[in-house]
Amino acid sequence: MKRGWLKNSLRPYLVFGFIFTMCLLYGGILGENQTVNAAAGESTQDQTSEQYAGPETCKTCHEELYDTWQSTRHAHAFSSPIFQRDWVEEGSDYTCLECHTTGYNPGNGSYAHEGITCESCHGPFQPGHPESLMPVTPNAELCSTCHKTTTDEWRASPHHEANIQCQACHNPHSQTPRAETITGLCTNCHKDMGDSFAHGTHASAGLECSNCHMYTAPRTEDAIMGLVPTGHTFTVGSDACIGCHQDTVHTRDTIVRLSGQVKGVPEVDTTSLEKQIQDQTQAIEELKAQSSIRLYTGLAQGAIVGLVTGGVAAWVVSRRIRVVETEE
Repeated sequence: MKRGWLKNSLRPYLVFGFIFTMCLLYGGILGENQTVNAAAGESTQDQTSEQYAGPETCKTCHEELYDTWQSTRHAHAFSSPIFQRDWVEEGSDYTCLECHTTGYNPGNGSYAHEGITCESCHGPFQPGHPESLMPVTPNAELCSTCHKTTTDEWRASPHHEANIQCQACHNPHSQTPRAETITGLCTNCHKDMGDSFAHGTHASAGLECSNCHMYTAPRTEDAIMGLVPTGHTFTVGSDACIGCHQDTVHTRDTIVRLSGQVKGVPEVDTTSLEKQIQDQTQAIEELKAQSSIRLYTGLAQGAIVGLVTGGVAAWVVSRRIRVVETEE
């Protein structure tokens, strides 16, 4: 009889403890989910719901540009065998599709069209076009979305200082230089240097300006993620000379004196870089703090609900025990 009474007297406490624990766990899970949902919302808040019409729609009026684009690397950015091979080797990482498809949605990994189409640069098709314009900003900010390595080099070049943007040298639709030859392109601005170069031994050997001013070490493997130097600093270093004269560069008695001076890469603005690091660090700390607050808030809510619900349940159980004992 005493053992049964002891068991009945502990039952309210056991019920209270069970309900309180379950509510506490639920509050913690709820707080974590709120953190994940908040992060997901921040990553997709800039996504638009506008529809992409596709390059065939643009072809209706811009057939010549469409035909030019169709044979470019942009058009085959997704279907390229090299990309497909590397993409599979990288585990089909969907972040690659940001630069190899049009209308990529990081929220669910979907995309509107394969390759870099008209709308990748001009934006989603406007229903009122051509009355409603489809403007595009012809500067390096647009190109840097995918060609980050190249634009970073360009920012360290004299071209950047002179505000010579990518489209000044590159035709964005055909992705070819805006001249028949590289030397012809450069001499549009550098006429004096072009005249002296044309009568030099380098020009006689069939070299162009880019062979020295955009020299990069030969690659034996295909580039992964496009993170390779492209020579867009336009500076000439010793590696450019060694690339051709490696057998004789150390056997000369005198150093060949160059007629021009190579302008070095400008100094990096360390103050602005440090400020960017501080801002990013502060943003990370704020996200961590928000995550902790959400977790503790969920635990507190679970504790309050557990106290109230557990207390009521324990009271009901204790009342039932008293009624049974009275009747006995």
